Amino acid sequence: MNVTESRFKNRQLHIEDYLQMVSAEQKEYAEVFDYSKITEKSGVITDYWTNNLLDLILRKGNLNNAYKQVKKNKGKGGIDGMQVDELLPFLRENQDSLIQEIREGKYKPNPVRRVEIPKETKGEFRKLGVPTVVDRVIQQAIAQELSPIYEEQFSENSFGFRPKRGAHDALRQCQKNVNDGYVYVVDMDLEKFFDTVCQSKLIEVLSRTIKDGRVISLIHKYLNAGVMLRHTFEESKEGVPQGGPLSPILSNILLNELDKELEHRGHPFVRYADDCLILVKSKRATERVRDSVCDFVEKKLFLKVNKEKTIIGSLSGKKYLGYSFY
Repeated sequence: MNVTESRFKNRQLHIEDYLQMVSAEQKEYAEVFDYSKITEKSGVITDYWTNNLLDLILRKGNLNNAYKQVKKNKGKGGIDGMQVDELLPFLRENQDSLIQEIREGKYKPNPVRRVEIPKETKGEFRKLGVPTVVDRVIQQAIAQELSPIYEEQFSENSFGFRPKRGAHDALRQCQKNVNDGYVYVVDMDLEKFFDTVCQSKLIEVLSRTIKDGRVISLIHKYLNAGVMLRHTFEESKEGVPQGGPLSPILSNILLNELDKELEHRGHPFVRYADDCLILVKSKRATERVRDSVCDFVEKKLFLKVNKEKTIIGSLSGKKYLGYSFY
């Protein structure tokens, strides 16, 4: 059984690539933030790191790298109308007050701007939430510090929104499982995943690792910032808005709970963001695995499984990430 590219239009795997890989050699940008130096961390996650995470997020180098990444990603502005090319003068003038507000817990993120883009399925749309460019810098700074902490925890079978991993790596892992005799699959469909994330569950999972309550509070504020849709404000009591630098890593942090459960049960699997394939050796096992894993997802992670779109059967002919197995 091999993988072949589908004739159909490949599914868009990234709305925007927010992987936090900023080149240290880039010198063309003037440093924006002037902040007291904090000793650079080693590759080992320490209690100091997780207990004092806000200090690391707000350090000069991290904020400058966040600014560079937001500038590189471009994209249109949020509800305040400020564009990326207006960021530098704004940050130079307001950096001190901005950092102080964040430090004191007084910073209030802006609501995201709702944008809808068509899905492959006719008549369906993907809802994006576009943050202001200033909020993008702050979110990016948070994500850059969360990433190395959680990379030590993430599964080898998770491939979406992670450094040096991608769709082709996921497909190669699928092929390896097939070669080992796992030719049947449970293709789990999480219904409107980003829109239905249980925020309290996400905060609970974050709090197990992140001991700096100021960071937990700031992330919670971003989750609850709300949405502006044509001049109308909507609350955001659930979900993680797609479109900001934080949403990819927050989604992986929550779904890592599923990864750990599947590994504990001994199920080979491949997950790319919210697209998860669980591989088994017999057709009879697919129903049992589907029912037990769906039960875990709904009762422990408080996510919704689309039972109609969750498919079981042979991997032959199955499309995954825009490619087909045969």
